[in-house]
Amino acid sequence: MPQSAFPVKLRATLFTVALSAACFCAAGVHAQPRPATPVMTARHIYSETANPKADIAAGLAKARREHKRVILDFGGDWCPDCQVLDIYFRQQPNAALLDKHFVLVHVWIGHMDRNIELAAKYGVPIAKGVPALAVLAPDGKVLYSQQTGQFNNMSHMESASVHEFLEKWKG
Repeated sequence: MPQSAFPVKLRATLFTVALSAACFCAAGVHAQPRPATPVMTARHIYSETANPKADIAAGLAKARREHKRVILDFGGDWCPDCQVLDIYFRQQPNAALLDKHFVLVHVWIGHMDRNIELAAKYGVPIAKGVPALAVLAPDGKVLYSQQTGQFNNMSHMESASVHEFLEKWKG
């Protein structure tokens, strides 16, 4: 339709609407709202004062009594991916699987400078990133040790990844 077919006031209104829409789109504002990014509050997961050797021994004793496996979780409270893994561990159906089949032992690694010998003992190369996991049989035998930093990018992974891991190693 030729421009003269619209009254001047209507042309100005259409221009304003089109310009506003273009500005909103350029600013990232869309008609359909995007999902809100969850706000993560860091939890205290890894104890700096714990005795990880004693914690692992207690975890293994409990695993023997309850016929479960032990998951060693090497990480630090400062690590966002460790925080996300903790959130995923506490979500269903992961929480139920974890409770039924595993004893979870958190091992503080400082800033990649604490309990390194324990990570090495269980075959976990934390230099490739944390969180880093190992799965132990109740007798302490290593069934799995994370070799390639599979979970060190948890903030870009979904809870389903943790679920698959727990299903695979529940025994």
